[in-house]
Amino acid sequence: MPRLPRLLAPCILVCLSGCASTRAPAVGQHRARSGEEIVVAGQFFHVGAPVVLWIDPDGYDAYRPWPHFGDPQPEAEQKARYGSRRLAPEGGEPGEEQRRRARNGQWSLEELRQVVDQFVIHYDACGTSQVCYRVLQDERNLSVHFLLDLDGTIYQTLDLDERAWHATIANDRSIGVELAQVGARPVERQGELDEWYAADGQGGTRVTLPARFGDGGLRTHGFAARSARPGPFQGTINGSQLVQYDFTPQQYESLARLAAALSRALPKIRLDYPRQADGSPLERAMSREEFQAHTGLIGHCHVQANKQDPGPAFDWERVVRTARALLDQG
Repeated sequence: MPRLPRLLAPCILVCLSGCASTRAPAVGQHRARSGEEIVVAGQFFHVGAPVVLWIDPDGYDAYRPWPHFGDPQPEAEQKARYGSRRLAPEGGEPGEEQRRRARNGQWSLEELRQVVDQFVIHYDACGTSQVCYRVLQDERNLSVHFLLDLDGTIYQTLDLDERAWHATIANDRSIGVELAQVGARPVERQGELDEWYAADGQGGTRVTLPARFGDGGLRTHGFAARSARPGPFQGTINGSQLVQYDFTPQQYESLARLAAALSRALPKIRLDYPRQADGSPLERAMSREEFQAHTGLIGHCHVQANKQDPGPAFDWERVVRTARALLDQG
């Protein structure tokens, strides 16, 4: 049985600027969040973008040991979709005390800061966060810390002290996010993207969510998703020639804010990404030595040679530049 998440401390709110509000509410008083905070080791950190937590009524909860969608099946086997981080000195093994603390979910923020140093960026290949959560939770028994929808809404499914199952060898030291997008295709299969994208008549590209998805679970009613840059884009990732449309401006803005907040909360997550010798984004999986040495943002394609996400259209420099500017503002 998976453990229950720790109770959140509602009076702790840490901003990007490092300010903290510690004024306690009156006993029994209902106190709402602002709706723009993520949770790290039981503490709130401000992002400045819409955040839906797993404890919210419309949240996506990876702590659930059973499927989320469809009729409940009491007799169904319960399965954990996450695990405990192995917080140990580099190259070492966790001791018995560390194992005990992991089983009881007692990792502190300071302990996480010593170990978590990568932020893995995926595209979900599902198109919307609702579909992604259904696939991860109900079909694949996997998890990721964050889902980031077309409209820029961030869904947090687990406290960041948990080990989400999203990127194999990176899981112990990383945070993961799934960006809602149908993703990249081999050039010869570009036609598969036609039902997802169309010209907007103004020189840009709009997302045409297939009718079978309804509203896709988007929280922003009537939201018209458009690519940040007209496309499509082509590029080579892990030896494959791929074509992909860009993500939405709202996704880039929320992702940059999330990256900045994570870098402030977990300073070993540097605001940089794997690069080639000329400074451009690395287009292949890293060697073991490169992977061990890298701290900061990272693509799923940099972890596994059989992955392409976040794809050739992803604007790494836009995310890093915006995130750094946010931290520079104080």
